[in-house]
Amino acid sequence: MAENTDGHGAETTPTPPSTVSLSPVSDAMVGGPDDAPFLDPAEQSQTLKFHFTPRSALAGEMERLQTENPHAKLTWVVPKVLSALQEEFGDAIQDVVGYAGETTVFVEKGRINDVCRFLHDEVGFDYLTDIGTVDRFTEDDRYEVFYNLCALEAKKRIRLKVRVDESDLEVPTIVDVYPGGNWHEREAWDMMGIRFAGHPDLRRIYMPEDFEYHPLRKEFPTLGIPGSLPLPPNSPDGELQPDPYARAHGMIPKDLSTDAD
Repeated sequence: MAENTDGHGAETTPTPPSTVSLSPVSDAMVGGPDDAPFLDPAEQSQTLKFHFTPRSALAGEMERLQTENPHAKLTWVVPKVLSALQEEFGDAIQDVVGYAGETTVFVEKGRINDVCRFLHDEVGFDYLTDIGTVDRFTEDDRYEVFYNLCALEAKKRIRLKVRVDESDLEVPTIVDVYPGGNWHEREAWDMMGIRFAGHPDLRRIYMPEDFEYHPLRKEFPTLGIPGSLPLPPNSPDGELQPDPYARAHGMIPKDLSTDAD
């Protein structure tokens, strides 16, 4: 047993014997099993392992992903509702898409209020979860507005979507069917610039009324547009800041004492 001193004659705490072998195991060379704890330190050049799935094993994978989802619930299975919609509205039901166990119904834009009224009054979808928008950044039908609806008693869900072309950014309101959609539609107008015809109070909800832009559109800069939204000064006696991210645009605010010229 080694002498337990620190070189100056003082005793030190004995070092306990190692209980784990730290030497490389025989199968831990390059190309060894994934759980091998070490690689051979003598190897100067080592090749990373690459695991792949043969193409033949991927046959039908996209179809499976579109129909199966381990987290999907029976709440999204609504075949009778889909049949009723297609029978009632015909070509106004433009498409029905199933993906990951969820059902989305594409509706002709001008009929969205009628479809919502039917689902609410005749089918029992009594709760509007939310309304949102998507900027697809395409030449035609650039935007989408989606509506997530629930039938609380029946425990069923459905999603409606309408496509909105940039040449006609107006969609019928559904506030008369689902009053809770009031603020959702205001947010969609504020952030994406889509108007809702018949809305009782279509004001901006986040940005000032005189703000010229719609921040969730994909062409809107991440750091904002200099001068579009002046913010309070950085010091009590300073002036409004014309650019909230002046430093990011290569400018230094003049009312900061540490940066004074």
